[in-house]
Amino acid sequence: MKKYMLGILLAIPFIGIAQENSWNSWHKEIRPRMRVMIDNDYAGDPDGLFQLVHHLLSPSIEIKGIIGSHLKPGDGFDSSDQTATHAVENINEVIDLLNLDDKFPVYQGSNSGLKNISTPNESAAAKAIVKEAMRTDVNSPLYLICGGGLSEIASAYLLEPKIAEKIILIWIGGTEYSDMATPPPGYTTLEYNTGIDIKAAQVIFNSSTIPLWQVPRNAYRETLMSYAELKTRVQPAGKIGAYLVEKIEAIIKMTNEYEIYMGETYIMGDNPLVLLTALQSSFEADPSSSFYEIKQAPLINDEGVYEVNHSGRNIRVYHHLDNRLMFEDFYGKLQLFQQN
Repeated sequence: MKKYMLGILLAIPFIGIAQENSWNSWHKEIRPRMRVMIDNDYAGDPDGLFQLVHHLLSPSIEIKGIIGSHLKPGDGFDSSDQTATHAVENINEVIDLLNLDDKFPVYQGSNSGLKNISTPNESAAAKAIVKEAMRTDVNSPLYLICGGGLSEIASAYLLEPKIAEKIILIWIGGTEYSDMATPPPGYTTLEYNTGIDIKAAQVIFNSSTIPLWQVPRNAYRETLMSYAELKTRVQPAGKIGAYLVEKIEAIIKMTNEYEIYMGETYIMGDNPLVLLTALQSSFEADPSSSFYEIKQAPLINDEGVYEVNHSGRNIRVYHHLDNRLMFEDFYGKLQLFQQN
């Protein structure tokens, strides 16, 4: 009997290993080919949580840090003054639901924006960005990806301007360019992510030389997931699927109370961060199924609105995204994860 029990106890660790390897088995030949640091306002619009799950399940990237950043003061999603703190709590909740505890470094950003365009917020997140960017022992490219305000990345640049030579920044934010797209009905001149920290946007656009891939409002509004897709493609994916759908349904219920009816789609505007990194083409790696124009970076004025900058550096501005690849990859990874 003792030998039988001993055999069971010895087998327990290998059961865990088998489960982990079962998840890994579908992508065992895929190797990471880029480093990624993720920065998002995970206490805000729940689309960021979909992006986080998608990135965590993507084997071609090496996640070097996940940053929880702040919202605009009084934001409807979280009106507290601790939104970066709450963002980190949500990051850890997602990691726990995916059983990926202790696999990724998580950093808290500052709970407020920049006081001016020359003084950084010396947060743990900004310092972590500088540390990773300035490494000399790795050759893989480093992408800083941001689905919210630019406070931490601007702070990192102010702490060490040399990071501009070491990174590519992908940012979900900014209004439409008048020669590329028409604003949506009832639009605001101040785009949501720009308004989180206008001074930080001014640092990135007006002062820095950081290579920038921008996904402005007209592009990120393309990323519509239907409610039927949520119920049939996301919700069946175990605890994490139920969690994600619950977040969207909470928004629907809240807006219904104010007679703001959202219809049957939701904008998953942060998932392009996955499309433009993990889902780059196999050969001549690039987001080859999405389309951009090269433009001179505009100046961001004190109202968060573009002005012409004749000396602005060239940046990529995406105007069409491959939603088929992006969403089908997300659904597929959820299914594979749930099966294993």
